[in-house]
Amino acid sequence: MARSAQKERTSKETGVRVALNIDEAGEPRVSTGIGFFDHMLTLLGFHWGVTLDVDAKGDTEVDGHHTVEDVGIVLGDALTEALGDKKGINRYGFASVPMDEALVRASVDVSGRPLLVMNEDVVPKEKVGAFDTELAAEFLRAFANHAGLTVHVEIVRGANAHHVLEAVFKAAARALRTATGKGAGGVPSSKGRI
Repeated sequence: MARSAQKERTSKETGVRVALNIDEAGEPRVSTGIGFFDHMLTLLGFHWGVTLDVDAKGDTEVDGHHTVEDVGIVLGDALTEALGDKKGINRYGFASVPMDEALVRASVDVSGRPLLVMNEDVVPKEKVGAFDTELAAEFLRAFANHAGLTVHVEIVRGANAHHVLEAVFKAAARALRTATGKGAGGVPSSKGRI
């Protein structure tokens, strides 16, 4: 049975639909109305090795915050449903990704204990195009909280904010690929459940 889910969330600020299939790599289809965020989500789906469809409409005339956060929430809910009882996953994943002068390390634990630890204050600029760089952490935090992930992202170095954020999303994706990949068979916890 494919590990997949479709989730939606509608509020006065946004309408978000996410379809996720962990067991099938496909061309990401992403439309959020925020060009740079679309680029990052496309990279996330591609480097994670999943099929990811995201359609979001939000109050981007205010700013991108509500849209970015709500996409994280819905993607986290979709991952939770797709993983089910989490039997047979690797649970842990780690990746170190360079992007030109930038280097980022990401570690993921499908722990059931949501937490994001990220040194986002070192991103060298406040904006990439119209995208507020602080929203990368907002997305990852919402995603981790709703998927029950412990996520550590360490920005080791980088002078170009675009390169830094691209490395963040690619490293997170590569860590997720390993963590959500198929492992030994049972629930990967000495407690017998996650």
